[in-house]
Amino acid sequence: MTTKTKILYTRPWLYKKQEEAIFCDERYSVVEASTKSGKTVGCMVWLAEQAAIHGGLNMNYWWIAPIYGQAEIAYRRLKAGLGEGNYIANGSNLTITLANGSIIWFKGGDKPDSLYGEDVHAVVVDEASRCKEEVWHAVRSTVTATRAPVRIIGNVKGRKNWAYQLARKAESGVVGWRYSKITAADAVEANVLQADEVAEAQRDLPEQVFKELYLAEPSDDQGNPFGVDAIYKCIAPMSNKEPVCWGWDLAKSVDWTWGIGLDEDGAVCRSERWQSPWEETLKRIVNITGDIPALVDSTGVGDAILEFLAKAGSNFEGFKFTSTSKQQLMERLAVAIQQQQITFPEGQLFNELLSFEYVYTRTGAQYSAPSGLHDDGVCSLALAVYHQDNKPGIGVWL
Repeated sequence: MTTKTKILYTRPWLYKKQEEAIFCDERYSVVEASTKSGKTVGCMVWLAEQAAIHGGLNMNYWWIAPIYGQAEIAYRRLKAGLGEGNYIANGSNLTITLANGSIIWFKGGDKPDSLYGEDVHAVVVDEASRCKEEVWHAVRSTVTATRAPVRIIGNVKGRKNWAYQLARKAESGVVGWRYSKITAADAVEANVLQADEVAEAQRDLPEQVFKELYLAEPSDDQGNPFGVDAIYKCIAPMSNKEPVCWGWDLAKSVDWTWGIGLDEDGAVCRSERWQSPWEETLKRIVNITGDIPALVDSTGVGDAILEFLAKAGSNFEGFKFTSTSKQQLMERLAVAIQQQQITFPEGQLFNELLSFEYVYTRTGAQYSAPSGLHDDGVCSLALAVYHQDNKPGIGVWL
């Protein structure tokens, strides 16, 4: 005869919108939410309850993150939240086995084919807009036999992804689907976020990024990080003042060497663009820049160029482009454009700004020109803006 143990349980505090979005009767719930609004914590509580209350020996419950490293973070968070208790945590395979024998698995979605095969009794897909669409295909397959409930949560990331499309399906009122939107304002009202911190983030971030991360609103600019309307508002004739700083993007293969000079008001006052052998390029940069502070692309071959320029004058500093540093550079340029801190004339630079795009990946945002186009002008303008923000010194910006 099997003896069942009654466990007294009180659900941790969740605010109303958070609880309604996650602990609903619909089988599928899609939650588009602000960053740090409590969607992840709420779903951890939900999944633990599903396993503890409805689970049994060897019944599987899944938490899926975009990559394995994020799954590890979720595993540690839930383990810490459970505290001391009657469960077995295995950090090697990222599982938590509860007293009733049910198993909570934490999985990365970077290899969707590995998600097929098991029967699963409840699933959370975290940061869904950053997961591959094949993750959803695998999840739908694994819950077919069990008719298990699924929670799909995350920030908004544009309109061109499967999570956005499922959110619209849920929002349309399809039976069995629920849609919820939780904004930063909701989290502030619930005292989960502080209003002054959200306001500071709005000042610090490009408009489109803030809207997606805090307001759960997709960008209307189809991947342009600056905003098409904002770009047009910055159009002005070339300034006739002298530059106070330069940004230099050096030619790579088919690209162009391009220098942008900004005046004291943030207006483009000089624009120099050419293709030539390195020896001629170096001389031209030195002659054009003079003793004005300049930030120079020092990535790759640029290191040797910077060394030569540094000998010509201490006003030259280097900037190494990495995925992280380029993101920081472009986000600062986006703020400058959206707040009309700079102006530039129509022409090649304006066209590059309009065509420039970004996509969010599992490791962050990637900024570049579309295939077959150039972004030398965008990079040189971003370098000039970045340098104007900071006092010149000696060394290399990383």
